[in-house]
Amino acid sequence: MPFYQMFDSDRVACYAVAFALSQRRTRVCVEACLRTLGCYAIALAQGVGLPSQTEPVSSSSDLVSLVARSSPLSKVVLIILLGFSALSWAIILLKLWQFRRAERQSSSFIDIFRRSARFSEVQAVCASLAASPLVGLFQAGYSELNAQLRRDQAAATADHPKTPEGRPAGPAHRPTLKSLDAVDRALLRASTTETSKLERRVPFLATTASITPFIGLFGTVWGIMDAFQEIGAAGSTSLGVVAPGIAEALIATAAGLFAAIPAVYFYNHFAHRVKEFTGEMDDFSLEFLNLAERNFT
Repeated sequence: MPFYQMFDSDRVACYAVAFALSQRRTRVCVEACLRTLGCYAIALAQGVGLPSQTEPVSSSSDLVSLVARSSPLSKVVLIILLGFSALSWAIILLKLWQFRRAERQSSSFIDIFRRSARFSEVQAVCASLAASPLVGLFQAGYSELNAQLRRDQAAATADHPKTPEGRPAGPAHRPTLKSLDAVDRALLRASTTETSKLERRVPFLATTASITPFIGLFGTVWGIMDAFQEIGAAGSTSLGVVAPGIAEALIATAAGLFAAIPAVYFYNHFAHRVKEFTGEMDDFSLEFLNLAERNFT
């Protein structure tokens, strides 16, 4: 056999052996991977299990049971925070109703005031719109205006001669204001009074917002102290010993935030609404003074 033919046959044989080895290596790798995946699947099934095989949730995670198991001081703290929260929500609902009613009646009153030709017509509807702060301003200004006009009318009647029938002689006297500043001061006093009515009970929300987080923090600190004492008595730092006491202590902080957050929001909201009402009263006072100066000076 020629040399070159012997070389070609040996090379083909080497290729055949290498291909067989590679096929065997591939089969071994596939079998190993399948065995590995099977082990992972078995471990996952054993570790996780079905939902029906999981352990029931511990009753210590229940909020009601945590409150019931808390210390007497923690319960007192929770009762105080609950009282602050209840009073805050009562004030919030009351002021929302009051401000909505005042806004609606103020809109009606200002329309009547601008359409009326005489102050006496406006005075006639004040009783039905008493919730509006503008009504208080109008009544204060109207009272001062009437008092000055009556005094001026009485003085003019006394100074002018009368006819034998008792009527004043000459043309009728036009009533005039003696002091527009007095009307302005009456409106200013009424504005202060109405602003105080609008701000009534709102500062309690600020008190609640500032004090309840510290009350809750006090309850939490005291609860953590009790928890550490229980841990020291048990002599163990496992999660089952530490977690219940810490959870009971943190309830006070959560209760403090629950009382403080709505109080902060609605205090800022009501403070802004009071500023809006104050601006409306200032505008109405200027409008009232302009009408009084135009008609009675």
